[in-house]
Amino acid sequence: MRLAPSFGGVNLEDISAPRCFEIERKLQERLDIPVFHDDQHGTAVVTLAALRNAAKLTGRTLGDLRAVISGAGAAGVAIAKFLLEAGLGDVAVADRKGVVSRDRDDLTPVKRELAELTNKAGLSGSLEAALAGADVFIGVSGGTVPEPAVASMAPNSFVFAMANPNPEVHPDIAHKYAAVVATGRSDYPNQINNVLAFPGIFAAPSRCAPRGSPRA
Repeated sequence: MRLAPSFGGVNLEDISAPRCFEIERKLQERLDIPVFHDDQHGTAVVTLAALRNAAKLTGRTLGDLRAVISGAGAAGVAIAKFLLEAGLGDVAVADRKGVVSRDRDDLTPVKRELAELTNKAGLSGSLEAALAGADVFIGVSGGTVPEPAVASMAPNSFVFAMANPNPEVHPDIAHKYAAVVATGRSDYPNQINNVLAFPGIFAAPSRCAPRGSPRA
């Protein structure tokens, strides 16, 4: 708290879920400057930007799209909430045990909240089953998505396999079925990485002004 007045904002780096949510909440309560967690907010910002561009490229709106997110950690939770606030049609989030849904009795408090906010279609079961007919795959968990599951997605789908260093779906496979393919790596085309959002988020004084202070 003593250091806060000398900074425009706080960037939390590499804090895993669920600790990141509690640490962020406590800092926000105590500080009067923005608190930013790169894994959550940075990843959500660049994912939304990529999704808007992909939708525009294929002549659709966010409301037309159903997405499936692989990973219910810090990034997956933040992306899901951010996309829904932006008007995405529907999103289901899957962890290691399958789709986060209301009928599961093994959910943490964070995932129980997520189950209430997401999955309007009421999907349950595996990630692969949820991908059938989906418009968007967003990977922030690692692991590998089988090619038949990618092939089962809707026509003109988007595959954002953002795990590093190994994307959940290799671009060569994704390009067989998807209209837009992106990864988290800089050596593949269409990188989606939270570092791309840092300059814009922290550069604008109006976005980094302390709460209650005048904004430009």
